[in-house]
Amino acid sequence: MRLIIPFCCAALLAASAYADTIVLKSGTRITADSVTEHNGRVEYAIGDNTFTIPKSIVAKIESGSPVSAPAQEKNNIAAELPPMREQMAVDDALIARVIRNDQVDAGALAAVEAEGVPARSAGAYAIAASFEQNRNHLPAAARYLENALHYLPDQPVLLEQYASTLLQLGRYSEAFSAAEAATRSDPRSGVAFALFGYACYKNDHVPEAIAAWKKSLALRPDDQIKTLLERAERESKTEAEFRQEESTHFTLRYEGSQAPDDLRRQILDALESDYSDLQNDLGASPPNISVSLYTDQVFLDVTHAPAWSAALNDGKIRIPISGIKSLTPELARVLRHELTHSFIQNITHGRAPQWLNEGIAEFEQGVNMSAFGGRLATLYVTGHQIPLSQLEGNFEDYSSGEASVAYAEGLAAVEYIRRTYGMGDLARILQRLGDGQPIESALRSTIHAGYAELEGEITAYLKSSYGA
Repeated sequence: MRLIIPFCCAALLAASAYADTIVLKSGTRITADSVTEHNGRVEYAIGDNTFTIPKSIVAKIESGSPVSAPAQEKNNIAAELPPMREQMAVDDALIARVIRNDQVDAGALAAVEAEGVPARSAGAYAIAASFEQNRNHLPAAARYLENALHYLPDQPVLLEQYASTLLQLGRYSEAFSAAEAATRSDPRSGVAFALFGYACYKNDHVPEAIAAWKKSLALRPDDQIKTLLERAERESKTEAEFRQEESTHFTLRYEGSQAPDDLRRQILDALESDYSDLQNDLGASPPNISVSLYTDQVFLDVTHAPAWSAALNDGKIRIPISGIKSLTPELARVLRHELTHSFIQNITHGRAPQWLNEGIAEFEQGVNMSAFGGRLATLYVTGHQIPLSQLEGNFEDYSSGEASVAYAEGLAAVEYIRRTYGMGDLARILQRLGDGQPIESALRSTIHAGYAELEGEITAYLKSSYGA
């Protein structure tokens, strides 16, 4: 989402946790989850990664350095999906065989398969999938579920879990097939129809999504599914008379009288050009992206977006264009901003904290920090900024003043990382989020800085670049 509002000030408080800090003789500081010394080397862990450096380059090791404690990460798609039913029935002995030393034992899985009992093999892979899901390692969970379904292809709980995992991974076409199979396997499952509705919606089959969600609610009342149904019905009613055209990577929907031929061509040309740029910057290639053009009021009616928003990306790019006859510089910037969100969603599967998501989108659209860098520097130097750990969730409930600070801080963080470490490291942070790493782990394993260090570095960067 993008906003158009003036800059103002706000402040919140942050919680603290602790980590160890390695201080190199060069002055560089590395914050790690744990540090050990042996055989003339210093070994340190950052998230799931372990590194070693010569002890000769280390000046000292500081224990218990404070770092900001991140808010719990939220996968936006996972938040909209229904809760899963109970897992397949498996015995404790099988769990103990499959999960050893806090990891999946591949040898045990192979041994279970060799025993030739399909239900037991499916159960073993289901255990492995559940373990990886709990660790946010969704690609691994999907692979284990595929193996489980090889042995029990019609097992409804497995099909539902597989569909849910695929949806969270953004593999919508595959999720459609899995969710549809789940509804056939258990026609009385409200969860299966909820998932099928979501898969239909993500594959741009809105009427089918509406029918599936109605069936789901009849079987299993759920407020979240009711909200999704209402949104789809508003969209369906609004876009019933819309026309459609396509380009290589986009499907454009529009009301004929509101979108002149030249404007539509210019919008698709701009989006295709931006797509190529973002492929180079972020190293991803999202599948066909849906774009809808609305009048201003219809945009608010369909999306229920806050009044300060200039567009919305909820899996589909939605743009208000009332009165615009040709592509303006402002509309071009909005298109690039929203397209950036589509790339980030594709890479991270909805796991990017909002400050990073919006910061990269603002950076890609070319927002200039010079207009407000001095005021933001003052906030940081005086300790009145909103801590990044408080900016992980959606900004939609913020006032316009709070949102302006949130956007500015996200941009400042991204600009600092980009200028200091390069675009490649920003892309790697996104990839590691997509692999299931928490944001602090993704930051430390890429730029060797958690929230506390990053905030300090941003403060120094803003002060030196824009004054305070």
